Amino acid sequence: MSFARLLMGAFALAICAAAAWPASAAMTACNRTSYVLYAATATENKDSVASQGWTRIAPGGCRAVLNVDLSAPAYYIYARSSRAHSGETRAWGGARAICVKETNFSTQNLPDARQCSSDDFYTLPFATVDTHRMRNWTMTFSESPALTSLPQAQLAGLKRLLQDLGYKVGAIDGSPDKATDAAIADFRKRLRIAATASIDDLFDALETEAMKTAAPAGYSVCNDTAKSVAAALGQRQGGAWVAHGWWKVGAGSCARLVSDLTGVDSLYLFVQKINGPPLVTGKEKFCVTDIQFDIEGRANCTKRGLNEVGFLETRVRGLTGYSAHVGESGLVKAPLPRHAPTSK
Repeated sequence: MSFARLLMGAFALAICAAAAWPASAAMTACNRTSYVLYAATATENKDSVASQGWTRIAPGGCRAVLNVDLSAPAYYIYARSSRAHSGETRAWGGARAICVKETNFSTQNLPDARQCSSDDFYTLPFATVDTHRMRNWTMTFSESPALTSLPQAQLAGLKRLLQDLGYKVGAIDGSPDKATDAAIADFRKRLRIAATASIDDLFDALETEAMKTAAPAGYSVCNDTAKSVAAALGQRQGGAWVAHGWWKVGAGSCARLVSDLTGVDSLYLFVQKINGPPLVTGKEKFCVTDIQFDIEGRANCTKRGLNEVGFLETRVRGLTGYSAHVGESGLVKAPLPRHAPTSK
């Protein structure tokens, strides 16, 4: 089978370059945003493009993303926000398509390769980093003109993770406030975090807890098995039934199938191992094919030269985010929904 479709819901924001830092030869990335970021880099030489990721950079922090003497002809970088954050995934990138994997990776491809070397990889749009031929270089991911310093970004990042966990804090900015202080104190007490714990320890704990309740906006399928799976989705669009497929989801990865759940009551899911048996199936019949498809109508599949399989109904009414986790026995983990806000 050919399972080529993969959607990434992200948008590009600016990347700001800064002067060289630190003393040793390296490319360093600083995070002047309120999001925990995961960065991937790529190095292009005459015969290949080597890419690797993901380096975690907490708000207000700086990390070496390449520990090499920067002498290659071209460098690229891409970053995305942690899945712990609610709402749309934020991405910082450009226009150069580079192969990546959802989990930690290191790979090489030909400079003009149209496809990645493995089914577990897909392309994302990286931004070019102009190092001005310096042996080390520091660049900064930025989000808002209001966050003018790394300490401000650090505080804004704490506020955002606290808000992701349901705490009521003030504006997501770099200004201290009593509500944030109280939320941090409560979080430390609840998780028994020592007063001597570092800010990095606090960010780690906040992100870990937020991941337990996160449901990114839209409808996502997460693969908790050891091998890639293929997913198909059925839905009501206007007055017609439509089935879409296939999305390939690598082991330990998630793919967003629908970006907006507004006005949607139910979506119907079918997941199978690639070239293997079904993992998620149900009683609602839809038509599918062995290759990428968009099929209108769910009747008379066989007469139309199509295959008929059973999809599982998943109810999403009133939700902004839904994550379906798929394991060897089907939906092994109850999805953790995020409800749409109600007006007062």
